[in-house]
Amino acid sequence: MARIDEIAPDLYRICLYVPEFDLQFNHFLVRDDEPLLFHTGMRRMFPEVHDAVARLIDVASLRWISWSHFEVDECGALNEWLAVAPRAVAACSEVGAMVNLQDFANRPPRGLAPGEVLETGRHRYRYVATPHLPHGWDAGVLFEESTGTLLCGDLFTQLGDAAALTETDIVGPAVAAEDMFSYSSLHPSMGATIRRLGELGPRTLALMHGPSFAGDGRAALAALADDYDQRIRRRLALAAE
Repeated sequence: MARIDEIAPDLYRICLYVPEFDLQFNHFLVRDDEPLLFHTGMRRMFPEVHDAVARLIDVASLRWISWSHFEVDECGALNEWLAVAPRAVAACSEVGAMVNLQDFANRPPRGLAPGEVLETGRHRYRYVATPHLPHGWDAGVLFEESTGTLLCGDLFTQLGDAAALTETDIVGPAVAAEDMFSYSSLHPSMGATIRRLGELGPRTLALMHGPSFAGDGRAALAALADDYDQRIRRRLALAAE
């Protein structure tokens, strides 16, 4: 059974914890005039996520479906959602729409340019391109301007079955997960890209794998950027030896 929690105004976190992986898979539903689902979930998770969304809205009213980058836990169930929501449109990066969705999606997608806004009614979600962060050249995130909520995708991934919302450290657990999985595509511009997200001044960080965070999002992102900078320096030093 999926767990549902409102983590910001009109933003609901739908959590499925998989004990075999010790990992949460979180999906975010914006309940508004034009509802938005961020992360479709895997195809095999569709029944559980569908039932959770149906507890919040009429599923047929779903208008926007989005995610960070092309990966099965982010958009694997897209076509299942398109089948039950006849007005829904997939919205992702222009790169993702061109190289993945034109073939994968059963309906034409909307490619989002950097800075483009999805308006759901009371809320405005601005698209921020983050190529290769943490992986995927089509990657990007959505930032809600009035509530200061950043839909982070795989950033700050951590293990465990955490509470829906925390005000404690999310950087340390994310560093530990990176040490374990090395899931990020390390490259020299990572730190700058993460700090650019921090400049948005987010007050809530909505994590796909782990608890959402309420507090100083800029500081958390800066600390994560520092860790990636150190990793990249170490890798470059090893390459130069």
